[in-house]
Amino acid sequence: MSEIKEVVREKYGQAAQRVVAGQGNSCCGGSAALCTDVDPITANLYDSGQTSELPEAAVRASLGCGNPTALAQLNHGETVLDLGSGGGIDVLLSAKRVGPSGKAYGLDMTDEMLALARENQRKSGLENVEFLKGEIEHIPLPANSVDVVISNCVINLSADKDQVLREAFRVLKPGGRFAVSDVVTRGSVPAEVRQHVLLWIGCLAGALEENEYRTKLAQAGFEQIEIEPTRTYQAEDARTFLTGQGLDVDALAPQIDGKFLSAFIRATKPAACCPPGCCS
Repeated sequence: MSEIKEVVREKYGQAAQRVVAGQGNSCCGGSAALCTDVDPITANLYDSGQTSELPEAAVRASLGCGNPTALAQLNHGETVLDLGSGGGIDVLLSAKRVGPSGKAYGLDMTDEMLALARENQRKSGLENVEFLKGEIEHIPLPANSVDVVISNCVINLSADKDQVLREAFRVLKPGGRFAVSDVVTRGSVPAEVRQHVLLWIGCLAGALEENEYRTKLAQAGFEQIEIEPTRTYQAEDARTFLTGQGLDVDALAPQIDGKFLSAFIRATKPAACCPPGCCS
């Protein structure tokens, strides 16, 4: 687990540095020059109406697989937490949605991304935003303090997803909502993909099978669990994912055709306490 975490930290730090330097960025784990504008995971997630008032660096630093701010219900005055906030695009968009009476937190473990996010906040002029340093497995906020937890293609990068979901459940208020974009799988995936640690950076190797995701959410205490596919990746998309990874692309691409999906995942913390300790 520590090896995966350090690889994630290093690669996302490098991604932030590329953005600051005005270079391309990519989530697909291969060459940034190869993937920047054609990455089928990260491309075309935000419309110009959402991004036109945000700093350019916040938009370029987005490494997500969806747009949780477009799909999640966010209300004025609510408190939102973004797990793995990166350059801050979803935090800034959330802050606009909840208004001055609300609050948007971003949590990230990478110093370079935090520095970039805080600079993007400064440029945006938004004051109802706070970026925290920490790991999504150990959220530095008190229990029952957040109305909505969002995340954008980050939970799949964790080697301890059960702990992440328990922590998300802990910080949510009773009745709070879990509303994340993530990569999930359908059916079996070649072991060669699962075992290749660099593919954790490309949102692939750590993806849960969709029914396993449901089970883990339920075990953490969530109810009203829904998984809504937003993109399904085909064999040609897989070639983009796998290029530059030292794998046999021709052999592997057909084996993962249609098995990786970006999905919007919703769940709710019960409004009333259930078993002892569930709301603590």
